[in-house]
Amino acid sequence: MSGTFVGMPAFPEAAREAVGNATLRGNLRHATHTIRAKRAKAVAEVSDWAELREAGKRIKDQTLRHLDHYLVRLEESVTAAGGVVHWAADAEEANRIVTDLVKATGESEVVKVKSMATQEIGLNEALEAAGIHAYETDLAELIVQLGKDRPSHILVPAIHRNRGEIRDIFAREMGAWGRPAPEGLTDTPAELAEAARLHLREKFLRAKVGISGANFMVAETGTLVVVESEGNGRMCLTLPETLISVVGIEKTVPTWRDLEVFLQTLPRSSTAERMNPYTSMWTGTTDGDGPRTFHLVLLDNGRTDTLADEVGRQALRCIRCSACLNVCPVYERAGGHAYGSVYPGPIGAILSPQLRGTASEIDASLPYASSLCGACYEVCPVAIDIPEVLVHLRERIVQGGRATREGNTVVLKPAGGHAAERAAMRAARWAFSRPGALRAGQRLASGTRRFHPRTLPGPGRAWSGTRELPTVPAESFRAWWQRTRGGKDMTK
Repeated sequence: MSGTFVGMPAFPEAAREAVGNATLRGNLRHATHTIRAKRAKAVAEVSDWAELREAGKRIKDQTLRHLDHYLVRLEESVTAAGGVVHWAADAEEANRIVTDLVKATGESEVVKVKSMATQEIGLNEALEAAGIHAYETDLAELIVQLGKDRPSHILVPAIHRNRGEIRDIFAREMGAWGRPAPEGLTDTPAELAEAARLHLREKFLRAKVGISGANFMVAETGTLVVVESEGNGRMCLTLPETLISVVGIEKTVPTWRDLEVFLQTLPRSSTAERMNPYTSMWTGTTDGDGPRTFHLVLLDNGRTDTLADEVGRQALRCIRCSACLNVCPVYERAGGHAYGSVYPGPIGAILSPQLRGTASEIDASLPYASSLCGACYEVCPVAIDIPEVLVHLRERIVQGGRATREGNTVVLKPAGGHAAERAAMRAARWAFSRPGALRAGQRLASGTRRFHPRTLPGPGRAWSGTRELPTVPAESFRAWWQRTRGGKDMTK
């Protein structure tokens, strides 16, 4: 993945700073509670939600198992419809392909549909280095871009900003990017939206090149799908003469009929809508209708490596609804920036370390950015067992072992800083496999309980600093059983 967030501290340090920001916590609490309450109501309207969830899971799993086949089918379908397909192994290759395509048009400006994939590879930065201006047209992405900020949520990138902050950003920055904000702009939603509409309108009408991602790609027909709520995507997808779409290979679905499931679950899980206000679909090019040239850049960038992990690959089912962020108690308090990735929250905690590897301090810390409460799994519309993957990645970080990086099998070394944990686990394994030693240890712990500290020393101080140590009972269950029942089997 791109190094857009490189240089940030590991999650515990970044989260500690974020938790101290009362304004940020208030913004996040209000937004996430509102979204998840609306989502719960929208999902409750569907009597077969559990069946839709299972269907989505099975479609995704089937596709991932045979992804090579469906990608070849997709390329054939897109090509037959008049599009051109490019394959990008990593962020650098994808950025080079897109930059060259834009340069070939002779244009120096592009308009963009909201896209996690292009953020992942740092496309805006790559285009800027080549002298090409990329303009975000999604309202929240526009706020982030004008504010020289980073996205903090998958669906609502500017969720960490309140209306007053947005008004100040518009008034201060819009003039340098194009049409300035109206005089006397207030923080009412209608005025802010109108200021953004006026600012973006001239860019839509002038731009000759549009860049997008896609929510889904249909292998059967070569159709790409973008769902949105504002209409900016429709403008970017229809007005420019050249359209370039950068899409992760995992966004493929086999058939047109498969969209029936996801177009029911995605809007309800993301925006709590029964259907998206704008669902745009395009298949190649058509004379006199839409862009004259269409390029599809299929992005790997660590996805094939993730696919090789039998436990971790379920992260590739993700349809980017963001429901897991809105119910996560850790995200609600720490915000998205603390994750050091364009994929924040629970899904980011399992996806980023697989796409980027766990060599950096921040990526090694992400699987621990969770309380393992399981709320993320309960709301996931494609049933990704995020807690299972988190534990799996924690084990890989602590113990090391085999993994796939850049298509090759490598042996990861155990991460530093976990020696005490590994020693404790080895000691526990030794004790639990020796009943006599376990009984002696229990008697010793019970006999010395009056002298036990209330907090742990050394590395354990962080754990006991926020919770009380459990009190050791006066006698173990084994001793109590022997004393009161004489060791008899009471089940008979």
